[in-house]
Amino acid sequence: MEALALRLSGLDSEAEGVVRIVMFYDTLMRRRVDLPALARASAGLAECVAGIRLHGTGRVVRVAPDGRQTSGPPPPASTTAPITLDDEEIGTVWLERPGPPNPLDEALLDRLAIAAATAVERYGPARTTMADPALVELAISSDSDEAARARALRLLGFAADLPVRVIAVRSQVPLDQVGGLVCPARPVKAAPLADVGAILATTVDPARFPAGVRAGIGAAETPDRSWQQARTALRFTTPREPVIGYDQLGALALLAETPQDAARDNADVAAIARIAGNPEHLETLDAYCATASLRRAADLLHLHHSSVARRLDRTGKALGIELTEPTGLIRAKLALTAWRLLDD
Repeated sequence: MEALALRLSGLDSEAEGVVRIVMFYDTLMRRRVDLPALARASAGLAECVAGIRLHGTGRVVRVAPDGRQTSGPPPPASTTAPITLDDEEIGTVWLERPGPPNPLDEALLDRLAIAAATAVERYGPARTTMADPALVELAISSDSDEAARARALRLLGFAADLPVRVIAVRSQVPLDQVGGLVCPARPVKAAPLADVGAILATTVDPARFPAGVRAGIGAAETPDRSWQQARTALRFTTPREPVIGYDQLGALALLAETPQDAARDNADVAAIARIAGNPEHLETLDAYCATASLRRAADLLHLHHSSVARRLDRTGKALGIELTEPTGLIRAKLALTAWRLLDD
């Protein structure tokens, strides 16, 4: 490596220099060197201090041309370049060259940035959240074989012995922000897939989802099953209950498997559809089904319980269901949920 660096120092052609720089870093990547080795090689090649910084971890490597780590506040960089991985900037590389930059510095930093991204991906996942959608889809698709799934998870940065939970998300909040909030200190990756966002995480804190996010959380141990469950749970979310774990659904999950034509033809579901245009009916029914209590429903609606009782009586007559009876409440809750699944 040192001999190659010496040969490159005598370049008299800029074009030839670029080609040899590419060859130099290709050799380093084939040798699977880590970040300190990359910085040392780059400093020796450039004959000035070279630095690498990772944004997520705050890690900084600065090496002098003699191969020793440097400390203290760095001077202003003479040339910089971003390190990108999965279309996300994860860090920066730079040179601290006294005097004017060398014409080959930009080419050197470009290749150093590529090599640094490769090293980060190989020796431990970068503290990034956004990932290649194709790779995420391979990890969670039921059509993937186990070998392909395992490789996709490894490339995403998940160790073989780590559980992976999958979350289906609909949100105006960027997916990387959502992922970072619900899994702040463990591996997490996210990608948009068609009409819904997918987040893969080793742990999930349901209480940390930001306002305005709808999320279904899978419960299965395998990513493909967890994704199917997450998609199902997402369908059951409402403004009142925006985050639902599949394991919370229990027997209600069976409603997601009911054919839509059968649900539409059901008398109770059809009755819900008829009253849906009346906000008072729907609001009252929703609060009562969520609480199973007149007084708690009144608290949710900010009304006196007697007012809610009158509303509930009118709603029950419109539905043809005695809502204050246990059987009527069950019918109404199932019908309301089935109707919402049709709307989804």
